[in-house]
Amino acid sequence: MSGAGRVALVEDDADLRASTAQLLTLAGFDVVPFASAPPALLAIDATFDGIVVTDVRMPHMSGIELFRILQERDPTLPVVLVTGHADVEMAVDAIKGGAWDFLSKPFDPDALIAAATRAMAARTLALDNRRLRALAVEDDASGLVGRSDAIRRLREMIPVLANADIDLFVEGETGTGKELLARLIHRAGKRARHRFVAVACAALPDTLVDSDLFVATGDHGVVAAHRGTLFLDDIDQASRPLQARLTQLVEERAVRGTRDTVPVDVRIIATGAEEGQRPPDAIGPALLYRLAAVRVRMPPLRERREDVPLLFAHLVDLSAARLRREVPALTQASRDFLTRHDWPGNVRELAHFADRFVLGLDAASDPVATSDGDAIPLPDRIAAFERQAILAAIAAAGGEIGTAIDRLGIPRKTFYYKVQRLGIDLKSVRRPS
Repeated sequence: MSGAGRVALVEDDADLRASTAQLLTLAGFDVVPFASAPPALLAIDATFDGIVVTDVRMPHMSGIELFRILQERDPTLPVVLVTGHADVEMAVDAIKGGAWDFLSKPFDPDALIAAATRAMAARTLALDNRRLRALAVEDDASGLVGRSDAIRRLREMIPVLANADIDLFVEGETGTGKELLARLIHRAGKRARHRFVAVACAALPDTLVDSDLFVATGDHGVVAAHRGTLFLDDIDQASRPLQARLTQLVEERAVRGTRDTVPVDVRIIATGAEEGQRPPDAIGPALLYRLAAVRVRMPPLRERREDVPLLFAHLVDLSAARLRREVPALTQASRDFLTRHDWPGNVRELAHFADRFVLGLDAASDPVATSDGDAIPLPDRIAAFERQAILAAIAAAGGEIGTAIDRLGIPRKTFYYKVQRLGIDLKSVRRPS
């Protein structure tokens, strides 16, 4: 694809095809002309990286038929219909069915260029999202999603650390994925056949340390992690009595009961805040030096911004599957917000944003509402406002589209036109039948 993008132009009138191709070429588009629909179908598949502009009335196959076949191949492919006056109603029905836009003959050249430009922007975004989701699926095999150097290094370290039978200390801010890394290391090594026992150090009262964690009988606590991994989360927030017992465990690799001492073969992975972000005495020196034979740092999202869109695509897919919703279209304004926001809550905050995005409830964190208004183009701000207004009306109407249209006070044709433009998935928001 070159210039402003690729356009498949389908027009049976040779003169009109030539003049329209010239118009689009002068506007910077790479035009691929077709005299009828059948050869266009042979050339356009789901990998086509452009848009389609087609006449409606053509021999052998109409533009509407062409649109419907292309939509089955790729629902995100924008198709602009060029109609005669008598075909306007047919084109409106096609818009409701997913067509991108229609122009009535004779059309304004500027209107065609504007429609093609908007369609191309949507196509580029859709293909980019598809690429991100494909990369997210590829990365999901390792569990750490991202293309930054920091994440690549961590993925390379997993098999090395997995079979190196030494204790680890994973440092990082809250929500960066420290437990995920610990579980991946556990699964990749010889201890994967045994249990991964997680202990929330900050939430464990001193009164339960002996009865819940350091009990020498039964199958819970440290003993349950025998030959597996003991994961000590937020060890920098553990009480002094708990830290003292853990120091003893690290030294002796045994649990002392009232009568017996039970040897335990455990690999310990502990987590905590980074040095400099935790109080100097948060972890007793004796415990820290024994646990931190190898330190691994989980970088915050603000240090790997290039991973945010890819990670968001992965989290949106997970959220949509969990919530049994379709994946909404990602607007350019939302994409800009993802890369601009600092994400102080890191991956956990991004996951919550993904849930709200899938549910259509992201108004509170909408890029238009939370960013400097002057930095966002007016058309994007208007589009975001209209999208939220339509979603709110549908929600208030309990999913009844007709009632929502009445609440909005706009013609039905206008409603469906805006729904298509704004990328609103009516299937996911209308009342179930």
